[in-house]
Amino acid sequence: MKFFGFSVTKRSAIRVTTRGGFFAAGILILFASLPVCAQQADPSAPVIVQPGAPGQATRTLPTSTRATLPPASPKDVEFMQGMIMHHAQAVEMTALIESHTTNKDLGLLGARISHSQSEEIRFMRRWLEARGEPTEPMMQLEAKSMPGMNMPGMDMPRLEVTKHEMLMPGMLTKAQMDALRKAQGKEFDRLFLTGMIQHHGGALTMVKDLFDTAGAGQDAVLFNFATDVDSGQRAEIRIMQGMLEAVAQP
Repeated sequence: MKFFGFSVTKRSAIRVTTRGGFFAAGILILFASLPVCAQQADPSAPVIVQPGAPGQATRTLPTSTRATLPPASPKDVEFMQGMIMHHAQAVEMTALIESHTTNKDLGLLGARISHSQSEEIRFMRRWLEARGEPTEPMMQLEAKSMPGMNMPGMDMPRLEVTKHEMLMPGMLTKAQMDALRKAQGKEFDRLFLTGMIQHHGGALTMVKDLFDTAGAGQDAVLFNFATDVDSGQRAEIRIMQGMLEAVAQP
């Protein structure tokens, strides 16, 4: 009987322990599932927290809060609009390389300039459009709206006025562009390199003017872009100066 008594007691203990284990496991599962249930109840309600200033607490913002772009200074807008026009002439210059020279090094340089500046033009247009600004300088828009600009028989086509008479720093004049179009071979190489060095130098002047203007260049995206333009064009000027020395050799 003692054996059976012990056996019964042991079985009872096992049953109690087993039931206790199931109960504890159920409690754990219930608590573990509470956060999941809470999240599933409204998964589309993110919490937006605004960090406080030093020494101040953070704030929880309503879910309707939308990010806004920082205001751009007039100089920021002027810089981007002018640089679009500036870059466009550089791309136009590189388009002449294939039909005017067989210099492979110049062809590679031109392809690099054309690609990088075309991409930058698209970036600058997006930057301006996101802020509700026109992608052309005001003086260019005003010139397009002048009475008689589209009249047939004008001595100077509208394209020449907008692209070559209203020049950003370093841009080639109409006479310089005409000479470049007429040149071939080594003469083209020389005019292209001297013209593009001048052109790049103008871009450096534009970046300097931007950062020298109080309140301008504070936008982080524009700041990074302008500093990239500065460093990239300085590097290309050094490359072109070396190429120009080689072209000048008999």
